[in-house]
Amino acid sequence: MTLLTAFPIHRRRLLCGCVGLATLSLAGCKPNDQNASDDQVPVAMDNMASCALDGMLLADFPGPKGQIRYAQDKQVHWFCDTVELLSTLLAPEQVRAVRSAFVQDMAKADWDRPSGHWIDARSALYVLGSKRHGSMGPTAASFVEEVSAQNFVKTYGGRVLRFADIKPEMVDLSGGALHDTRM
Repeated sequence: MTLLTAFPIHRRRLLCGCVGLATLSLAGCKPNDQNASDDQVPVAMDNMASCALDGMLLADFPGPKGQIRYAQDKQVHWFCDTVELLSTLLAPEQVRAVRSAFVQDMAKADWDRPSGHWIDARSALYVLGSKRHGSMGPTAASFVEEVSAQNFVKTYGGRVLRFADIKPEMVDLSGGALHDTRM
């Protein structure tokens, strides 16, 4: 009797064994310069955080903010308004790989001085067309729960959209300053 006949190896067992070994060998691997899970954790905004598009200080303006981390870039790119973040994410010419994107849950954050309460931008709900303004005028209020978004609509108007339903033309930045009555 040979070893092969004494212990028959079935394809399924062989495949599971190979997958298990591959998983164990990769489990200890980390990128050279940072832990991969760090990308999925939002960064706390400080008073000196400035917008990646226009250099405005985020702390100087009301409304929801955003942050993006791109692949091969350790820096957090801040946005003083969710419309700017959405416009960047949805732009057809956007070719940089995005590792993570966060916006603030405005059911929990103070509209006039928002801080913290970061949620994944791609799973958030947005209210477009409300009476509330952000740094650049009309903005997209972001929420984690639909009931919170619907309550916001009852008070301030607008309509609730999922990230996947927002089209680039809905968050077009051209002429944004025309809506900003503080300028």
